[in-house]
Amino acid sequence: MKILCVVLLAFLSYSLFPKKHFGIGSPVLTGNLLRLTSLLRNTLILILHLIRSWFTALYHRLLIVSSCAFRFLTAALIMIGFMANAQTNTQEEDIRDILESVAENLPDDYDMTELVDVLERYRKHPINLNKTSVDELNTLVFLSPLQIANFFTHIKENGPLADVLELQSIPGFDVKTVQTLLPFITLTDMTDYQHLGFKNLIHAGENDIMMRLARTLQKQKGYTDLPGNRYLGSPEKFQMRYRYQYSSILSAAFTLDKDAGEKFIGKPFDFYSGNIALFKLGKLKKLVIGDYTQQFGQGLTLWSGFSFGKGPDVTSVAKKDLGLRPYNSTNEYSFFRGVAATLNLFKNVDVTPFISFRKLDASQKLDADGNLVQSTINQTGLHRTPTELKNKGVLAQTVFGTTIQYAKNDLAIGAIAYHTHFKSGFITQTAAYDRYSFTGKSLTNLGLFYNYTYKNMYLYGEGAKGLGGGFAYINGVLVSLSSTVSAALTYCNYAKDYHSFFNQAVSESSEAVNERGLYAGLNINPNKRWAFSFYGDLFRFPWLKYRVDEPSKGYEVLAQAIYMPSKAFKILVRYKSEKKQQNTDLNVPVKFLDDVKRDGYRTETNWQLNKNWQFQNRVEISQYKKGSAKREFGYLIYQDVDYSPMFARLSGNVRFAYFNTPSYNSRIYAYEDDVLYSFAFGMYNGKGFRTYLNLRYNVIKKLNVWFRYGLFIYQDVKTVGTYLDEIKGNKKSEVKIQVRYQF
Repeated sequence: MKILCVVLLAFLSYSLFPKKHFGIGSPVLTGNLLRLTSLLRNTLILILHLIRSWFTALYHRLLIVSSCAFRFLTAALIMIGFMANAQTNTQEEDIRDILESVAENLPDDYDMTELVDVLERYRKHPINLNKTSVDELNTLVFLSPLQIANFFTHIKENGPLADVLELQSIPGFDVKTVQTLLPFITLTDMTDYQHLGFKNLIHAGENDIMMRLARTLQKQKGYTDLPGNRYLGSPEKFQMRYRYQYSSILSAAFTLDKDAGEKFIGKPFDFYSGNIALFKLGKLKKLVIGDYTQQFGQGLTLWSGFSFGKGPDVTSVAKKDLGLRPYNSTNEYSFFRGVAATLNLFKNVDVTPFISFRKLDASQKLDADGNLVQSTINQTGLHRTPTELKNKGVLAQTVFGTTIQYAKNDLAIGAIAYHTHFKSGFITQTAAYDRYSFTGKSLTNLGLFYNYTYKNMYLYGEGAKGLGGGFAYINGVLVSLSSTVSAALTYCNYAKDYHSFFNQAVSESSEAVNERGLYAGLNINPNKRWAFSFYGDLFRFPWLKYRVDEPSKGYEVLAQAIYMPSKAFKILVRYKSEKKQQNTDLNVPVKFLDDVKRDGYRTETNWQLNKNWQFQNRVEISQYKKGSAKREFGYLIYQDVDYSPMFARLSGNVRFAYFNTPSYNSRIYAYEDDVLYSFAFGMYNGKGFRTYLNLRYNVIKKLNVWFRYGLFIYQDVKTVGTYLDEIKGNKKSEVKIQVRYQF
């Protein structure tokens, strides 16, 4: 543990902060400290090379047996299935169900590590509901702001909870919500704090080390000896994560990541991230040194890291701001790097000052005056090709500012002000739809946000402005119409020239800009067996967009019904329809807009055969039609089998799927189980079969190993993938190995 702490501190001092800001190499440091830092860094690099060599050897051994093992284990799972008894889901399955319920509202490459970390921590150390706070409950993604407000109103009027079942008497807490909440809460009066001493830091702290290796088995075009652009590194994807947690007042972490195609020489990893965080120390509520995220208001002015959009739970349209948090994901763009703190100035007033120094990726060129300029920021975090390496870290970004919040009883108000400065300036792109994009080197952002609970209503909103640009705002209300019905209503208006580099407000587009929208939704839970969700979203885009050469409009509607007669059986039926406008594909002198309509139909069944075996069946249909062209019709059918016996060393799940979609336009996305901390959202496009197998083996009490094998088999194709990811043949498969040790 002592060695890990020393290595972590050396890593943070060397890797996280620019030398000119934090003194590495400055005259202040002595030669002995420099030599010690260099020694620790070289030792860490050597250790990481040894770890990679061990993982690579294990990986090659597993490749030899993976095909046979896959067939054998699948058959074995099915054969044994009819010999077990009845039981509820395991705690791991509870987390998986939550992940699947929110996954479809996120991009397919979104890193959900932050969410998994929170749920895993609360599963091991449940929240004491009689001593919790708004900030703590906000981290539970399945609770709405109105439910949280109603909970604290109930505590204020009736005193501490005597039993968790009392939650069902609180407005908005239906049976489904309470069942989802149970694995993560307690009423036990446990001591939250321990004496903060060196001995306790060593013996009472929790340590978690995770290492993961993944690789596509088939050779992709980018790894061949091409004369032009190619991948310069190896095809393995490797990650290492370390977490230290002491009670709820101290945490430390670092994350190392190498993407497939990136080099594993020089620095052994392409991406380094880490932080040290302190909590609940008198007036100092939070302090983070290193990488962190900030989430305030409705995400319009200042929001980084994890974020949700529209979903079947209509109350999710109202964001729950989490304020300052340490950053522990592998997304290489959406975070700050520096120092931030939340301080209590007065009884009901908190202030969060922050400063951040980053080096971002960008494609740059010289302007007429010989100055470096760029039009966009590269957000992928990939550095595989000569071009991607050339663009790595060329754009220096400095951000500093503060947020001040007032919260008392049912009212919370906040104000945000911060300044972003870039070393090189932004220029307007040539496309007409980019006419109002940000230009220059500096941007100052201001924002005001609020939320207020009045009886059965939760009102919220935010207004924001980037100086020199337009104004944006969003306002909404959540209403508990009865014990079984809740409603949401939101209106937003984002100017076409609104600028913010940390903008994740609810919107139809990827950014909350150039949009006006009205959203209305209903959740109806008439009893513990039935649950219904409906929403409609009307939106307009006042200015042009990519592939849309004039102002456009559209709508999105969803209707969903869930029937759950028992804990062991659930049926879901969903219809979703979306209509937008896009430039016509017809070869005409003057382009006009065609209506683009997508419809989706889903039927899903979840059922438990007995205490060890769970099954999920899904049939999903997609339809796509643009203008007068013929309607496309695609479908996906899959069967999931989950084997999770209590207290057994071995558990796993397998999927068998068939899909048939005429083109990329009618593609279907579906959540896929993966190894812990990894997020999979498979895209089913074309015609073929999909299968994967996940296994988890508990070697000893604190040591777990995961193995995943996934395979796509496409029909009537000679190649899979495009450009540098192209594979000759009709198969694409991937293998993952993950090891986790807790001590």
